[in-house]
Amino acid sequence: MIYLDNSATTQPKEEVIQSFQLASSQFFANPSSIHPLGGRVEKLLRTAKQQAAETLGVRSEEIIFTSGGTEGNNTAIKGIALEHGQRGKHIITTEAEHPSIYDTCTSLENLGYRITFLPVDENGLVSVKQVEEAIEPDTILITMMYVNNEIGAIQPIEAIGTMLKKHPKVFFHVDAVQALGKVPLKLTGSGIDLCTFSGHKIHGLKGTGMLFVEKTTTLFPLMHGGNQEYGVRSGTENVAGAVSFVKALRLVMEQYKQNIQHLTHLNEVLRKGLSELKDIVIHSSSNGAPHIINFSVLGVKPEVMIHTLSEKEIYISTKSACSSKELDESRILIACGKSREEAISGLRVSFSYDNTVAEVELFLKELHNAIKQYKEALG
Repeated sequence: MIYLDNSATTQPKEEVIQSFQLASSQFFANPSSIHPLGGRVEKLLRTAKQQAAETLGVRSEEIIFTSGGTEGNNTAIKGIALEHGQRGKHIITTEAEHPSIYDTCTSLENLGYRITFLPVDENGLVSVKQVEEAIEPDTILITMMYVNNEIGAIQPIEAIGTMLKKHPKVFFHVDAVQALGKVPLKLTGSGIDLCTFSGHKIHGLKGTGMLFVEKTTTLFPLMHGGNQEYGVRSGTENVAGAVSFVKALRLVMEQYKQNIQHLTHLNEVLRKGLSELKDIVIHSSSNGAPHIINFSVLGVKPEVMIHTLSEKEIYISTKSACSSKELDESRILIACGKSREEAISGLRVSFSYDNTVAEVELFLKELHNAIKQYKEALG
């Protein structure tokens, strides 16, 4: 099997699964219970937070464990909107966002918020100037992805964060789900107030994730109850999930430090191979994230390519896994100015550190064969 759909989900590491099983079986008590068993679990949860904080260079009290990227983005965006709506109802995002940002912002329009959807260039990027010029007196939040999940575009997050230090009343939320362990990430002193992470994108488990909330940032909670997670996310904590997420976090950051050049090399091999095939348009910039390449095979339906490659046990995808079953045009590629033909035929290859050059070369060979087979069938 050659698995090249790592932006949809990754295969959990065995160490991550073991950490979840151990915490589930031996630390099963409720961390809010006052008896010794509960105390042990509470201590384990605090340790997990401390380890996550140390790994990312932040404070442990700035860590909120969640169920993943969608919850993190909703908590951040709606939390800011509802908490600070009396001060302003203007939010800025881009036209090339993941549905969990784009649709969340759209939903707030029904509550009287104004959303500015900034256009992106052909590479899926916005400029710092664009962002700053969109800020109005009642702007309360800027929210965007660090790395685009479909095309790998890297937004100028660091420069935007620096610019926003001149606008201290505007909160800055970053979706770093596709960025974690793939591109440089600095939170402390960055101007980022909120940052979303997901476990199953870094060889962790589905249903696990984390939200960084800078210590002076206040949110309206989406769930009320027992005031767990500093009142931001009430409900008995998924301690085993938190422990497994932190294990995955530490592992992927170690890989990033030691082996990021491997992802870059895979990207180069694939990009070169694709450029040598006919009727292929590469949509991902060479300056994008190393683990994502989006391209179109003109005149070929994407579902045909996916099914043909799947028969060879090679797995890729179209656009976001959250909407890939809707075989229509990619909103992201349309936002980048691509033609409808390109936007309905986009294919995504996404790597993990476990992929090899040999796998990429075999994929290119089978892709060539699949295209040839399709065109011969058409006569």
